[in-house]
Amino acid sequence: MTVTVKVLIPAKIAENTQTTQYTASNVTTIIDKFTATNYSATAATISINLVTGADTAGNQNLITKTKTLQPAEVYTFPEIVGQVLSPSGFISTISGTASAINIRASGREVS
Repeated sequence: MTVTVKVLIPAKIAENTQTTQYTASNVTTIIDKFTATNYSATAATISINLVTGADTAGNQNLITKTKTLQPAEVYTFPEIVGQVLSPSGFISTISGTASAINIRASGREVS
């Protein structure tokens, strides 16, 4: 068994359409940190899904729904930290506003 510490989602702007951000390709993944920062001047929302490989992002795998971040707020999503993705599972997000929220995630891949 090999454990690799890795950036799962490099820092990026979260899209305002449902977007797969990371896929556990032939590994089991443990999410250690997921951070979102609202860099805009107004409140913005983000939703996060943790999806099994055979499924699509939807209410059945929604972990955080429309979390509101105030201007300049940073949130570290304790509800995501420690979650495990099986092989082919993925992290999907949707921001309520384009160009408002930066995201980044790190964790461990076990193969």
